[in-house]
Amino acid sequence: MSEESDELKRIAYMSIMLFGFISLFGDIIYEGARGIISPYLEFLGATALIVGVVGGVGEFVGYGLRLASGYIADAKRTYWPFVFLGYGLLISIPLLAFAGYFPIMGVPWLLAALLVIVERIAKALRSPARDTLLSVTTKGVGTGKAFGFHELMDQLGAVIGPILVASVLYLTDNNYFYTFLTLLAPYLALILIIFLAYPRLKPYTDKALASFRREKEQKLGSKFTSEFKTYTFAVFLNTTGLIHVLLILYVASLVFGENAWIVALLYLALQGVDAVAAPISGHMYDKVGRKFLLAPFILSVLPTIFIVMQNPLGVILAVISFGVVLGMQESIYRSAVADLTPLEVRGTAYGIFNTVYGLGFLLSGTIFGIFLDYNLLFQAVVFSILIQILAITSLLYSIKPQT
Repeated sequence: MSEESDELKRIAYMSIMLFGFISLFGDIIYEGARGIISPYLEFLGATALIVGVVGGVGEFVGYGLRLASGYIADAKRTYWPFVFLGYGLLISIPLLAFAGYFPIMGVPWLLAALLVIVERIAKALRSPARDTLLSVTTKGVGTGKAFGFHELMDQLGAVIGPILVASVLYLTDNNYFYTFLTLLAPYLALILIIFLAYPRLKPYTDKALASFRREKEQKLGSKFTSEFKTYTFAVFLNTTGLIHVLLILYVASLVFGENAWIVALLYLALQGVDAVAAPISGHMYDKVGRKFLLAPFILSVLPTIFIVMQNPLGVILAVISFGVVLGMQESIYRSAVADLTPLEVRGTAYGIFNTVYGLGFLLSGTIFGIFLDYNLLFQAVVFSILIQILAITSLLYSIKPQT
C-alpha cells in the first residue's frame, strides 16, 4: 500500500508540474496578446463597434462552448484530443503578426478578428478537458493543492505575458509584427511540454477515468430553482450593462496614441487588480452571503462613467474599476451558482450560467461599440445605469429567500 501511495504522489506532483507549465506558457501567449488586441484592431482600421462585437462574440463562444466541449469530452472520453486541439489552436495568436498582410475581401482587420475568436474557441475546447485530467491525476496530494498551484502558474503567465508584449512594443517602436511573432517562442515551448506530458500521464489518466462509473442521466428540468433562474437572468443583465474590456482598451489606444505599450501595461494593471479583488470578495461573500453580490452589480456602472471621459485619468480609473468588478465576478458569481443549485445538476448549471454570461458580453460589446462610434457618451452612461438597476432588481428577487 505504501508503494502504491508513493507512486500516486509521484504521478500527482508530475501532473501538477506539467499542467502548471502548460498553463504558464498558455497564459503568456493569450494574456500577453489580449492587452493589445484592441489597439491592433484599431491600427488595422476597425471601429469601436467592430472591436466590441469581436470581444463579445469571443466571450460568448468562449463560455458557451464549454458546456458542449465538456459534455463531449465526458461522453467520448476524448480529454487528451481536446487538450491538444485547444492548446494547438493558440497558434492563432502568433499568426496575428501576418493578419494585416492578408486582407479578406479587402478588409484588413477581418483575419485578425477571426484569429481572436479562434483563440477564445481554443480556450473553450481545452478548459473542461484539462481540468478533468488534472483532477483525476492529483488525488495523491489533493485537488485543492493541485488547482491552487495551477492558478498560481496562470497568474504568473498573466503577468509575464503583458510585460513581455509591452517590452517588445517599446523596443520595436510599436511594431505589432515582431510583437506577435515573439509569442511564437512560448507557443513552441507549450507544445513541447504537452508532447512530453502526454506519454507520461496518459496511462494514469486512462486508468483513473476507467475506474469512474458513469452516473445515470437525470431529468434536469425540475432541479433548477426559480432563484437560480432569476439570478442567471440578473447576471445576464449585469454583463449586458458592463462595458467590455476590449472597448476600454480601444479607447485607451485612442487616448495614448502610438504608445501601444502603455495599453499593454494597463491590461497588466487590470490583471493585478483582478488578482487582489477576487480573494477579498470571496472572503466577504462567505461572511455576508448572497447580499454581497449587490456590490459588483452597483460598481458595474463605474467603468462606463470613467471611460466616457476619454482622457488618461478616465482610462486608468476605468481599468481599475473594471478589474475590481472582474475579480468579483470570477469569484463570487460562481459561488452563488453553487449555493443555488443541487450537486447532481451543478455541472449543467455552470454550463448554462457561462453561456448566459457570455451572451451578456456579446450584447454589451455590440451596444457600447455603437455608443462609442457615434459619440453617444451620455446615452452610454444612462444605458449602463438603467440596465444595472434592472439587474439589481432581479438580483434582489433571487436573494429574497435568504433575507
